[in-house]
Amino acid sequence: MTTASTDRTTITSTVLVTGAGTGMGALSSLSLARAGHRVFASMRDPEGRNAEKAQALLAQTKDAPGVLSVVELDVLSEQSASDAVDHVVRETGGLDVVVHNAAHLLVGVTEAFSPAEVLRAFDVNAVGALRVNRAVLPVMRRQESGLLLWVGSGTTRAIPPFLAPYSAAKAAFDAFAESTAWDVAAYGIETTILMPGVFTRGTAHFANAAFPADTERTAAYDKIAPFLASMGEDTERLMVNGVSADPQIVADEIARVVGLPAGQRPRRTVADGSDYGAEIINGAAEELRLRLAHRMGVTGLLGRL
Repeated sequence: MTTASTDRTTITSTVLVTGAGTGMGALSSLSLARAGHRVFASMRDPEGRNAEKAQALLAQTKDAPGVLSVVELDVLSEQSASDAVDHVVRETGGLDVVVHNAAHLLVGVTEAFSPAEVLRAFDVNAVGALRVNRAVLPVMRRQESGLLLWVGSGTTRAIPPFLAPYSAAKAAFDAFAESTAWDVAAYGIETTILMPGVFTRGTAHFANAAFPADTERTAAYDKIAPFLASMGEDTERLMVNGVSADPQIVADEIARVVGLPAGQRPRRTVADGSDYGAEIINGAAEELRLRLAHRMGVTGLLGRL
């Protein structure tokens, strides 16, 4: 564990961020600390291969109004998640917010991904959040307060080409968020699902993307090979006025939502510089959710908020 000084007097919420080594997770951790929160930026191996990333976060928040510490957390390990949350609770006495941000992008022809590759995508991008929740929710239930902030994806609303394992796993992640919300609202635990648009720069998503191991099956799709080759260029066409969106807008929205009073946080929100358009569906989906609750007679599961 790498810990900063805790002699600040302006701390508001205690926040755990998963996948904080790069991209949106790193930016969100910085923005939250600068907004006065007590931030635990989590990543794998912060004292080894990710030591440079951990030190960069600490250095950039040295004079922030809040406090940032780096904690080891691998979302593929339930023990790691439990150890990280135990550390947070020992340090602070509780936990107010979890930002489920950890994710890994996969790009390629759907058939070319092996079942094992797809299962790993689900393990990282969906089941990882469940592991963290199994450590977090006992704490939040005891407190009868908390916020689960899920960093989803607009690609679960309109499925783009060549992102099948990622989009499917993020759709499962979204379903976990909605399902968990039914369980926890009565305990004063809020749910916000943030849906970023498309970002081609400023994150490690594309740089670290995984591709299908079965290159022979990829080659068999010769009729669509030009579209696969031009995917980056084609995605850039989504950018408004040709300007690539800055992922800082995601961090800003996370900080805004965390800073709202309990009971005033949105169920869904969007941070989108590409006009991806998830909000076209979001309003109807929320209306349908509330309609379902009333028709089933389970409005008590909507909580006290």
